[in-house]
Amino acid sequence: MNKNKLGMGSVLLLGINGIIGSGIFLLPNQAAKLMGTASIFVLIFDALLVISIALCFAQAATYFDKDGGPYLYAQDAFGEFIGFEVGFVTWAVRMIAEATMAVAFETALIATFPSAEPYKNLIISVLIIGLAIMNILGAQVSKVVNNIITVSKLLPLVLFVAIGIFFIHQNNFTPLFPHGTYQKGAFAQAAILMFYAFTGFEGLAVAAGDMKNAKQNLPKAIIIVIICVASFYILIQIVTTGILGSSLAQANAPIQTAFAHIAGQFGKALVAAGTLLSTGGLLVASSYITPRSGVALAESGIMPPLLKKRNRYNAPWVSIIISMIITLLIAWSGTFGFLAQISAISRFAQYIPTCLAVIVFAHTKKRQPQSFHLIGGPVIPIIAVLVSVWLLFQVNTQQLLIGLGALLVAIPLYLIMKAYLIWGHKNKQSL
Repeated sequence: MNKNKLGMGSVLLLGINGIIGSGIFLLPNQAAKLMGTASIFVLIFDALLVISIALCFAQAATYFDKDGGPYLYAQDAFGEFIGFEVGFVTWAVRMIAEATMAVAFETALIATFPSAEPYKNLIISVLIIGLAIMNILGAQVSKVVNNIITVSKLLPLVLFVAIGIFFIHQNNFTPLFPHGTYQKGAFAQAAILMFYAFTGFEGLAVAAGDMKNAKQNLPKAIIIVIICVASFYILIQIVTTGILGSSLAQANAPIQTAFAHIAGQFGKALVAAGTLLSTGGLLVASSYITPRSGVALAESGIMPPLLKKRNRYNAPWVSIIISMIITLLIAWSGTFGFLAQISAISRFAQYIPTCLAVIVFAHTKKRQPQSFHLIGGPVIPIIAVLVSVWLLFQVNTQQLLIGLGALLVAIPLYLIMKAYLIWGHKNKQSL
């Protein structure tokens, strides 16, 4: 039984691979615009918040034997309506994330080939529509592709840090803030933006059932993975700042630009290839998973059965087409920095209910055996919720409405689905 289970080493690689993506390749400049050198402290803040939320996911996962993640936790703790809201948001979050990755690919491509700038919407359209067609034809993501993704993303980053650390100029770390002055609200904006680079950690908690000795390994793995990723991110931010100084804020592909300073065209080409392969590979995987989130909702009975309709290749073509159209519209709507913020904001619609559910479960499931206990009882979930809510209050109204808009869209859909289910039940009885 345990032969196919993941050991601690595999779990750590899974977690690191699930988190490190386009964010760290393309966001250091965005953080530098807002906070300058102090953006390093933003990464530390985000790491602590992510650890607290991830531990809540791990705690919640110990109460259930079946899959479902945030949707399952919310439904059990707060009832059908909140469960529907979180379930619908899970699909929306995946579409927003996929759109963000498509724009990240286009941004990295244009940074490498500036002449492609006029065709950016065409590039995005070809990517998203092409992947949808591939999935409708039944193509699947292979382990080989995932292995290539892991190597392609980590190799240039490791080389960049290992070589770049010797080219740091101390003077580039002053002033601490852009133009020597801290702008009100800049910390929270930078924290939301850089939080995107940490998203994906929830995959570890979801994969708990595939781990050897999950009771002991999961909480350890979460902490080790976040500390490793955060340390790596902080080193990257330090090296990019130390090489580029204030010009970091103007670099569209910061790591690529910094590596070009120290390794010429080889460094630039290496990071460019790593960025494109990493982002493109994750986009392929996301295009396969995203429509299946819609299928999962249909199979749970909270969305129309049409979404799980499959073609002769066993591909859920209706869900694929709907996901493609919405993803395309989102991708056309903004730049990578803007969409990264929206993607990060939307994740909190999953994170906050899960943290609150852990507090509820401490009372409703206190007699149920638990894999591990959070230190301090409800302290970690409460802190995670309060900090998350504080961050959301710092973003502008437009970003908040777009990021959490799926919660509003879900309300009429819930009422329609309830009416549909009641009507269907009455028809069955009459027959």
